[in-house]
Amino acid sequence: MDDDAILALLQSAFTHVRAGDTDALRGLLDMGVPPTIRNEKGDTLVMLASYHGFLDTTRLLLERGADPDVGNDQGQTPLQGAAFKGNREMLDLLLQHGAHVEGRGANGRTALMLAAMFDRTDLLQALLERGADPHARDASGATALDAAKAMGAANAARQLEALSATPPGA
Repeated sequence: MDDDAILALLQSAFTHVRAGDTDALRGLLDMGVPPTIRNEKGDTLVMLASYHGFLDTTRLLLERGADPDVGNDQGQTPLQGAAFKGNREMLDLLLQHGAHVEGRGANGRTALMLAAMFDRTDLLQALLERGADPHARDASGATALDAAKAMGAANAARQLEALSATPPGA
């Protein structure tokens, strides 16, 4: 296979991931396409599959060895994407496959902070139950509670205020 054919094969993996075509992707993985490849923006296949909400495609990639913690060139991780999109099933899947609950992007934000910003209380609770630190601070020094308040996410703010009075490790 020449270089152009290899490049086309690899690019088709990204096309199938963006379409959620799990069966076609499985065929490419069976042919030897690595589940860990990245595109020109640093996005992995699992980053794109999870961001677009394709559970079966994401599960296949994770079962084939994709790392759920690899961020893209902007420092975004699949878990942060799931929190941003409000996809509880994806968040659970990523955590079940080893995503680090305290994984951070380039700006220091965690998935908990993103869930708080967008008032996603169900995700907030799931992350807290998995050990997310409500006292963690991003690069600017803001906590999840600060993020919720800044975005007017009243439900998340109320949920986190009860925790903010509890010192870390108490």
